[in-house]
Amino acid sequence: MSMRERAFEVRRATRASRVAVLVLLIAAVIVASLPYWAGRDTLRDFTQIAAYLVFALMWNLLAGYGGMVSIGQQAYFGIGGYAMLILANYGGISPFIAVPIGAVIAALIAVPVSLVAFRLEGGYFAIGTWVIAEVFRLTVANVSWLGGGSGTSLTAFQGVPRVLRESLTLWTALAIVSAAIGLLYVFLRSKRGLALTAMRDNAIAANSQGVDVKRARLVVYLVSAAGTALAGGLYFVGNLRISPDAAFSVNWTAFAIFIVMIGGLGTLEGPIIGTLVFFLLNKFLSYFGTWYLIGLGALAIVVTMFFPQGIWGYVSRRFGWQLFPVARHVVFIDKAPSSSRGEVHAAHSAPSVPHS
Repeated sequence: MSMRERAFEVRRATRASRVAVLVLLIAAVIVASLPYWAGRDTLRDFTQIAAYLVFALMWNLLAGYGGMVSIGQQAYFGIGGYAMLILANYGGISPFIAVPIGAVIAALIAVPVSLVAFRLEGGYFAIGTWVIAEVFRLTVANVSWLGGGSGTSLTAFQGVPRVLRESLTLWTALAIVSAAIGLLYVFLRSKRGLALTAMRDNAIAANSQGVDVKRARLVVYLVSAAGTALAGGLYFVGNLRISPDAAFSVNWTAFAIFIVMIGGLGTLEGPIIGTLVFFLLNKFLSYFGTWYLIGLGALAIVVTMFFPQGIWGYVSRRFGWQLFPVARHVVFIDKAPSSSRGEVHAAHSAPSVPHS
């Protein structure tokens, strides 16, 4: 029998993650207080940031964790926006309540759509989702009572004070962002999250280990559709006007891909960093027109070449930081023999078990 016993425990939280929780809570309190001291532009900026971030998180869930690269997620962005408008303008429902209802509607629509999309694989799946989004765009553009191709305005806020509307919009955006990050974090830490990353890495091997690949893909697709619809409903609540070209534009997915690739594919931190980078570039450089788009493309190429895992991927590997640790860390503890009453003398951390 050895003189020392080896014990271990599994840990997930890190020092960086504890600090991150505190920082996020403080940031949430500050954002919630914005209506009392910030200007209209600041409130509008946060709503746009929230819409971009939620869209990017959902695309990252679908592609970064589920391995399903889609360039047609704008379909559910538009569905969320139009569902919100129909429920608010014609159903008499508050737009803020209509946003989550629109997400449920989008998830229901995604069920039959998935039967078509899942017949395709790889590049065919990506192109197929784009075609599906175009079908939705053309369909809505031919509905006259929704304004046709020119779109229509959100009239449900008539009579509501502007200050109250803008405050409620910001608080709704904060609630949606918090829920999206929190629920994704809980999901990725669960057994279903582990099954998801296993399916992404090798669907055949995952299936042989008991993972129901078809069901996992469907669940991820539906969750992504609902989350993307939340982003769409939120964006057009703040914008007060919607049109098919704006709601179903492929630019939404292009921006999400840029955000995720810049920040870090397959991480929760990546879309947050990527969204902030994208928003700052969009806010201060968009007046350069075509050169702005060229700059975005050049930045994406540079990051892909020198930081293939994105900004957060590089930082995480360089400094070992994990703000949202979904991996398990096995920590071995050296214990003295029974005569020492099990006193812990030293602890050694084994390499973490990656989530992907």
